[in-house]
Amino acid sequence: MSKNNIVIREIRQEDNTKIESVIRGVFIEYNLPLVGTAYADNETPKMFESYTNKNETYFVVTIDNVVEGGGGLKPLTAKDKDICEIQKMYFSSNLRGKGFGKKLFLKCLEKAKALGFKQCYIETIPELKEAIHIYRSNGFKHLNKPLGDTGHYNCGVWMLKDL
Repeated sequence: MSKNNIVIREIRQEDNTKIESVIRGVFIEYNLPLVGTAYADNETPKMFESYTNKNETYFVVTIDNVVEGGGGLKPLTAKDKDICEIQKMYFSSNLRGKGFGKKLFLKCLEKAKALGFKQCYIETIPELKEAIHIYRSNGFKHLNKPLGDTGHYNCGVWMLKDL
């Protein structure tokens, strides 16, 4: 696989079906909880439409123009608007382990700073150890309880970083 064929770009409407498949596929592959997680979110089938408001963005990662992963950010629901949440960052097995998770994660952090957010929040599932390692190595600190009102009651890892 040539790195020239891998692109990180903003989501397009035609990406909805593929990114939904990637997100839900990770939950099945890792045998993760399907309720109280991104798997069951109403916005998962319509990711393009779900990231069109002010201070929101969603990026996809493509290999040869095929969506193989993505991640985005929004203001944290029911919380101070200076806090954003990086969310729905999932990658197919075709993309994992090649450094693109970290690249996309850093792109989201840069975008969060550019949008004027002061802090960034993440919640995830303990089984996603690779993701937690990336978060920790980029200065995220563990919290004892969740922030905001994400509806993801099956996520047991909550982290925050000052931007």
